[in-house]
Amino acid sequence: MINDTFLLGGSLPVRRIGFGTAQLTGAGYWGPRGERGEAVGVLRRAVERGVTLIDTADNYGPDIAEELIADALHPYPADLVIATKGGVVRTGADAWHIAGRPEQLRAMCEASLRRLRVDTIDLYQLHRLDPRVPMDEQLGALDALRREGKIRYIGLDTITAEQLERALSLTGIASVQNRFNLIDRLSDDVLTLCEEHGLAFLPWFPLANGALAAESWSPLTAVADRHGATGGQLALAWLLHRSPVLVPAPGTGSAGHLEENLDAVRLRLSDDDMKELNDL
Repeated sequence: MINDTFLLGGSLPVRRIGFGTAQLTGAGYWGPRGERGEAVGVLRRAVERGVTLIDTADNYGPDIAEELIADALHPYPADLVIATKGGVVRTGADAWHIAGRPEQLRAMCEASLRRLRVDTIDLYQLHRLDPRVPMDEQLGALDALRREGKIRYIGLDTITAEQLERALSLTGIASVQNRFNLIDRLSDDVLTLCEEHGLAFLPWFPLANGALAAESWSPLTAVADRHGATGGQLALAWLLHRSPVLVPAPGTGSAGHLEENLDAVRLRLSDDDMKELNDL
């Protein structure tokens, strides 16, 4: 039996399928996508279905995803945890610039607070470590924001096991967000460290950027058919069974796909199912 909740930071309970907001913005996470009302409706439906973790970033849009969250959900339900990210500046659909100087991180965090209309961000994730800035300065800036009550917990995005060990020696870390899914398990060593330290692992691209949700992807067919599930549901269920610290937050701009993704929590995979999937 899997546990369908995780205690983020040891104190904030979140359901283990959250909702990611990148797909609420345009191609390349740039600009708006479709009608604003559709995005607002998807966010509200996610919360109606029991989602308690919304994962976003200041550069989705940029700014658009955070503004949509506030428009759709503020004032927020008491049990809703919002995770956002800073440390990357966008200048176009394919232009990403790492920006980890302390003054940049502070300005980004304070801008996210305003857009989200909150006094404290539950989980603030460093979107990328800046190789030009010492790690202790970047984490020191987030620690200062935490001491001021503007951040509750600190997370890291796209890091190695060695970097995570170093970060843990400098400050408290509540979560990691690395790419990880059924067909991309290169962060297994990071996952192991998260298990050892009780950190949430929020896998990005949990459906391999849609590849695992494609009905034509035959390796999943036999197991999916046994459960009356789609390939995407099976891929999410595999994550939930793979480790109790994995907390996927698949994103979509479609209300139908949202329902499908959230229903994955109902699947119960046997040891034989897991072996078959692990061997892919």
